Amino acid sequence: MSTSGNQPIQKVSPRSEDLLFLLTAPSNEKIQHFILQQRHSVFSYAEVGATAGDAPAQYNLDRNSIVLGRGAATWRRAVQAVREWKMFEIPWVRLCRPTAETRAGADVAILVHHFGFYSLNACRIVYVVDDDGPLARYGFAYGTLADHGECGEERFTVEWNSVDDVVSYSMLAFSRPNKTLSKLGYPFSRALQRKFAVASKAAMFAAANVNEERLHSTV
Repeated sequence: MSTSGNQPIQKVSPRSEDLLFLLTAPSNEKIQHFILQQRHSVFSYAEVGATAGDAPAQYNLDRNSIVLGRGAATWRRAVQAVREWKMFEIPWVRLCRPTAETRAGADVAILVHHFGFYSLNACRIVYVVDDDGPLARYGFAYGTLADHGECGEERFTVEWNSVDDVVSYSMLAFSRPNKTLSKLGYPFSRALQRKFAVASKAAMFAAANVNEERLHSTV
């Protein structure tokens, strides 16, 4: 597993522009400006890279997984789906990333439409997972930056177990509120996190089984 790209924790500066709660969707220009600003930002939590091992106890911990299918073909589609961030293909979520490359240190923004408003949050890829062997694994983890309503880290991985030939998708996340409004509305944030986990698993299942779905639709 590659864990390059971790950055030292520095004093977190306040948001230059509050995009956490918006009544209308921000323009593409504003989103791109927001992402460019993140190059000077830092992680908003101290335990950078902790999803690669034992998650810290002082956070809310979420584990989710789903079996995607079996065999090499499913594995190849699952890996490609992660590379293309298919787990974010959810109607109320928009992934904003300036580069197609998934690498440690790359910044992305997540635009979410929920509870009648929009929120834009910044993350940075912490490490990339690319393991061969009896249990092949591919994926990455990203962590929250200063311009994020939460603080914490989430890992997205697909696995292929050669023993039973099963391909699965899993998410591991630890988080807690980072902003005052997020703390006040944290029960809603937790509900949104659970909703995202369900939708993300469904999106990955669809992406990993796209050929089978087309085959059945033509029968």
